Amino acid sequence: MSLFVGRVVRQPKAVLETLRSGIACLLRLVEARGSIRTGILIFCLAMSAIAAALGGYATLGMRHAGDLVAKTFDESLMSINYARAAGADFAAMRVASAQRLLTRDPSVRARLEAEIDELAKSLSEDVTIAAERSQSGRATKAAAKVQEAARAWTALHRRSVQAPADEHGSAEAKVRQIDDLDQYSNAVNQQIELLVNYTAGDGFLFRQRALAAIRRDLQLNVAGLTFALVLSGLFSWMLARRIIGPVAIASKAATSIADGDLNTDIPKGGGDELGTLLAAMGRMRDNIKAMMDREVAQRRSAQARLSDALENSREGVVLLDSDGQIALSNSRASEFIHCLPQLVHPGWLRGARVSSDDSSPGLALRDNLGNVDTVEGEAQLPDGRWLRVSRSPTQEGGVMLVYSDITGLKQQKAELHATNLRLDAALTHMSQGLCLYDREGRLQVVNRRFCEIFDISPELVRPGMTFEDVLGLSVAAGNHGSQTVGDLLAECEEFLARRSGGNYLQQLSEGRIVSIAHRSTSDGGWLISCEDVTEQQKAQSQIAFMARHDALTRLPNRSLFGERIERAVAEVGRGTGFAVFCIDLDNFKQINDTLGHPVGDALLCAVADRLSACVREVDTVARLGGDEFAVVQSDVRNGEEAKRLAQRIVESVGAPYELVGHRIIVGCSVGISLAPGDGTTREKLLKNADMALYRSKMDGRGTWRFFEPAMDASLQSRRALEIDLREAMDKDEFALFYQPIYDLRRDRISGFEALLRWQHPRRGLVPPDQFIPLAEEIGLIAPLGEWVLNRACEQAANWPDELKIAVNVSASQFRDPRFADVIANAIDVSALAPHRLELEITESVLLGNSSETIATLHELKARGLRIALDDFGTGYSSLSYLRSFPFDKIKIDQSFVRDATATNGSKLIVRAITSLGRSLGMTTTAEGVETVEQLNQMKAEGCNEAQGFLFSRPVPATELASTILSLRNGLKRRDWSRAIAS
Repeated sequence: MSLFVGRVVRQPKAVLETLRSGIACLLRLVEARGSIRTGILIFCLAMSAIAAALGGYATLGMRHAGDLVAKTFDESLMSINYARAAGADFAAMRVASAQRLLTRDPSVRARLEAEIDELAKSLSEDVTIAAERSQSGRATKAAAKVQEAARAWTALHRRSVQAPADEHGSAEAKVRQIDDLDQYSNAVNQQIELLVNYTAGDGFLFRQRALAAIRRDLQLNVAGLTFALVLSGLFSWMLARRIIGPVAIASKAATSIADGDLNTDIPKGGGDELGTLLAAMGRMRDNIKAMMDREVAQRRSAQARLSDALENSREGVVLLDSDGQIALSNSRASEFIHCLPQLVHPGWLRGARVSSDDSSPGLALRDNLGNVDTVEGEAQLPDGRWLRVSRSPTQEGGVMLVYSDITGLKQQKAELHATNLRLDAALTHMSQGLCLYDREGRLQVVNRRFCEIFDISPELVRPGMTFEDVLGLSVAAGNHGSQTVGDLLAECEEFLARRSGGNYLQQLSEGRIVSIAHRSTSDGGWLISCEDVTEQQKAQSQIAFMARHDALTRLPNRSLFGERIERAVAEVGRGTGFAVFCIDLDNFKQINDTLGHPVGDALLCAVADRLSACVREVDTVARLGGDEFAVVQSDVRNGEEAKRLAQRIVESVGAPYELVGHRIIVGCSVGISLAPGDGTTREKLLKNADMALYRSKMDGRGTWRFFEPAMDASLQSRRALEIDLREAMDKDEFALFYQPIYDLRRDRISGFEALLRWQHPRRGLVPPDQFIPLAEEIGLIAPLGEWVLNRACEQAANWPDELKIAVNVSASQFRDPRFADVIANAIDVSALAPHRLELEITESVLLGNSSETIATLHELKARGLRIALDDFGTGYSSLSYLRSFPFDKIKIDQSFVRDATATNGSKLIVRAITSLGRSLGMTTTAEGVETVEQLNQMKAEGCNEAQGFLFSRPVPATELASTILSLRNGLKRRDWSRAIAS
């Protein structure tokens, strides 16, 4: 507002010019609005508006003055008052601080401390309000310094209060504290006085600004009143001028029109009555001129648009006159004619024919002679593009030719044709039947596979048929038995009511199963796809069956057997129990190895049939795996019923089998647990039956045993032994003992056989017949055998060169594909000569007579190792073993040696074995020689070597030296006497 007043005072000419232009605008408004009466009304309204504006501005000025007065009090005076209140608060704080330092009463001290805290808080609030209501930045900064000084004083006061003082220096310390506080107090008072001065100065400055603003408002009111008076005078003068001027203009215009001068300039009349005549004459003259100009412009515009349309058109247009000359042609037509000049001749379209060679550029036309006046055809340009050519006659006798590029359309048609061919091929050869219906249920598309699935003749299925008609054809083909079309519709509607889409299976009368899928289309129709899933359903059923049954015997497997046990447990509460049988075939592995897996599989199937014949329909027979079977006997009232079934199973399974030209006899062992006495869970019952089966095997096989609680203790003992065996290698509890092998011909020791011993810290010396089978069963025989080989070779390397070392190798080790590498590593590490190592294998290694076993034996022999056949004459001995591989040694089992001196003993067997070995060039060794008579007999029969307690018991490595010395030079008489005495 003050700025406006200043501009009025400094620039009066500019203000007057502005007023003059405003008045002119108002006059133009009057002229535009109409009559003179309207102008007078507008002038009056303008004067009223000016008066109202001046009054309103005066009202705003008075309100602004009131606001300045209120702000002077609210801000400036209140800021000063709060600054002074802060000074009073600090003075009170100083007094309370002095009293606090001088008094010794704790309660008074506490009260004074609280008073100081309250005064400090009040001071902070007063200073904050004074800063907020201050009018300048310096006052705000002064308030901040007051706050900072007050906080410093308060901190010094706290330290003074908390500082300890001794009795002698108490008065001096207090004086120093008071002096320090006084110094900080002076600083605070100075800051407060400075704040008061700043706020007071700000109030004075603000008062001066308020008075100046009021003066400016008064000056502006005076200027506005002056402006209103001047404006009213100008309005009066301009109004008089507005009435006289139009009268003169109207007279001059009337004279010009009366003289007939239509080219004269007619001034523009106003909107009042005086200018109406001038405006009418002007409009008359302008209308005549406008009509002539508009006609010319329309012709020029039409010609320009036609030219633009022709040039920008995608079509080529050529206009020929009656003489055949080009009268009009656009650039597109010129391009086409340049490629093929024949296009411009009017007679070529009727006389041309379609080219027989479509690949050559030229004319390939198709006439449309249905309309005599218009002829259409197609032409191919040399660059491969296609044109549609249309010829039409003109009224002047000429011809109009239109060329349209249809290359894209041709390509689309070709692609559409190819797509349709592919779609037809896909529909014809797809594995699913397909029917597409519109929203009225009319058949649109059907493929050949649909007719094949439902055995419907393709000639009977035609587009336009309803869904019910197609179902009727399927019913007539005999696909649905006694079902009618209504039944099939109800079945379909029921499915769609449950699910908005998806597949459902339909069983046809001949046993086939069809999967039918309903899918809605975007146009309101639906698509039905059908697939013959008969084989898939059979496969799924087979998979479901195989998941719960044994693939070989078709019996329930372990999973289904467990469910049957759980179901039987659930029915125990009805008053009857049941029995769980665990059945294991005896010596089945030997039959599998000797006769082959096909015979073994046939035996398992025969056993399954016999077990199924032994039980009732309510019972369950299952194969748990390998040669393990199980039975659940339902409704068992006592153990006698389970015993009779067990006896029947043992007798039935033990009867001879005639399989694949072999007569096979196999027994079985049975373990029985009774529910609920022996357990009420599947795991407990199977565990107890398995323990009873283990006891049955231990008691001689071919029998049955009921579970007893003591069996659990035996099983726990076996498990403890297994745990100790697994830890024995890590604890280095194994050791090798050596038994000498005596050369009977040279009458001296020839080597040692390494024998494994387990020295348990608590069990003592564990016999090999207890832990070796267990090691084979739990899979420790391979690492244990490797350890024996490495240790034996390492120790034998330190013996005299003429002594050899014999190591037993189990069948499990021999089946390890790394076995040959283990042997080679043991020899390489120990630096033992290969011919000094002798591997002893049993006949079980050769039961399968596999090519891999023979190949491994030949590989070892090629490396220089000696191979010995141990325990010859026991088990499944066969002379074919000796033919399949050239063994270096045959060891006669100790059972034959022990019985050779008896009257009807095995002397002839020993003789036959030694004779066989001599014939094949193999060394024969007699095991278990314990007496002089046995030794003499073995010598008489021609044995090459002997070993047994007669020569020495197995000794540890520490006693090898003494044993070698005692036997190196032959068995002395005293040794014989000692051996006989022992």
